[in-house]
Amino acid sequence: MANPNRQFQVTDAATLQALVRAQPLATLVIAHEGTLHANHIPLYLDPDRGPHGTLIGHVARANGVWPLLPQQAVAVFHGPQAYVSPSWYPSKAIDGKQVPTWNYAAVHAHGTLCAVDDPVRLRAILHTLSERHEAHRANPWRIDDAPSDYIHQLLRAIVGIEMPVDRWEGIWKVSQNRSDTDRVGVVQGLLAEGTPAAHDMAVLVRGG
Repeated sequence: MANPNRQFQVTDAATLQALVRAQPLATLVIAHEGTLHANHIPLYLDPDRGPHGTLIGHVARANGVWPLLPQQAVAVFHGPQAYVSPSWYPSKAIDGKQVPTWNYAAVHAHGTLCAVDDPVRLRAILHTLSERHEAHRANPWRIDDAPSDYIHQLLRAIVGIEMPVDRWEGIWKVSQNRSDTDRVGVVQGLLAEGTPAAHDMAVLVRGG
């Protein structure tokens, strides 16, 4: 992990996978011949495929990353994040020895990224992704709503990607290293910001 402090590390699979489902847009990174390739791709987690689940998505055929596959990859999922002002710490009044920091939650999924170019499997990926993101809507869009020739044309323009997860890593830096009094101050300060991002971080600080 980017932060070696074990105090911030989270290993509970359910917690990590909940963030992945809530924030599916991943920063997907591979290395090939000394060059790093980063893409921002929404990925669906199928928890029942493999011991640690499988991430599924697709890229444009014009995207140069898929011909490089299979490759070892890391998918980074970003959760709530917020600036934390030292003025929110009651302990600041004691000696003034406080500095700003940044709170955040993130998940790293490691595995071997592979391309899926079979039309039947690719259509299944599109079906899965649309069902996942349309399920909560009153009138969910389905892939069969579009003309079949249009979908066939679309399938020729994209390539599926799948990554069976070998291991998960999580970091929740949510003021665990502060006193209870300072944590209350952080929650109050975040809520006073009045933004959705600050509110989401306040929830994590309060519960973390």
